[in-house]
Amino acid sequence: MYFTFENPKYLWYLFSIPLLIISHFAFLKYSRRKAIKFANFQALKKVSDQKVVTKNHIVLIIRMLILILLILSISGTTLWYLGYTNQNDYILAIDTSASMTAQDVQPTRLDAAKKYTSQFLDNLKSDSKVGVVSFSGAAMIENLPSNDFSQLREKINTLEISHVGGTNIPDAIVTSTNLLLPSKKGKAIVLLTDGSNTASYFIKDPINEAINYAKENNIIIYTIGLGTNTGPIGYLPEYYNVSAVADQNTLFRLANETGGKYYNALDTNELQKAYIDITSNSQEAYLSIELSLGLLIIALALLFMEWGLISTRFRAIP
Repeated sequence: MYFTFENPKYLWYLFSIPLLIISHFAFLKYSRRKAIKFANFQALKKVSDQKVVTKNHIVLIIRMLILILLILSISGTTLWYLGYTNQNDYILAIDTSASMTAQDVQPTRLDAAKKYTSQFLDNLKSDSKVGVVSFSGAAMIENLPSNDFSQLREKINTLEISHVGGTNIPDAIVTSTNLLLPSKKGKAIVLLTDGSNTASYFIKDPINEAINYAKENNIIIYTIGLGTNTGPIGYLPEYYNVSAVADQNTLFRLANETGGKYYNALDTNELQKAYIDITSNSQEAYLSIELSLGLLIIALALLFMEWGLISTRFRAIP
């Protein structure tokens, strides 16, 4: 659960709260001096059994709350939480690098990925739009988000190994996130890869940048690491003993920090179970509650309360 602000620049006005506190006690001190100057303060206190001038911490607290609520209201405060809905949109990001031709997952990693990704569409129960992104050294948009599952299956089944070398996981996440930006529903990315991030932007930590970008747009990422630790790279003979292994730490981090889940699919059975589990969580999404109007109503209610208190219980004796 966390908060976002449509107009965060107005949060700077929160620094006015110390000014409110200082002015409260300054005026309180002035009122006390005035009361002592024009009246016998101790005598009035004994007669009325009340404080003619009081620090009135309750009123101060109420005024502080009113100010804070008004600032949060004009800042466009929104509460986000992980909940359930039958309205989710997905992007299926599938690795098409050369290592996906490895046969440790039969018939090949890519063929297995295409088969069980299509089954994911068959089992998806929520009212969803789904898009397809392929990635190797660069991400490619294969299909914009659509509810035409027949077209999506056809596009998935025609995926081929890319001629661009490398595996650019951050690019896949950023591209997938951009496709989900127009969605008003829950948003999730299902990223399947058999390797580590080997190609990305020239920034210090591209994975962290991708995670932050997804989180800023309230997107859950499910990650699937496909293949065994001994599966040879598909375009090299097995006697070279060079393997393509999924970077489990990175995939776990991507999922964990965005509210998703990581699956280690060593074979087709585990790959199928991963997609079934994601389908069972297909109603999970980040949901939002707009708080601006509610905060404004509470602030007005406290304003009337404060007016009532200073007019009755905390009214000074003239």
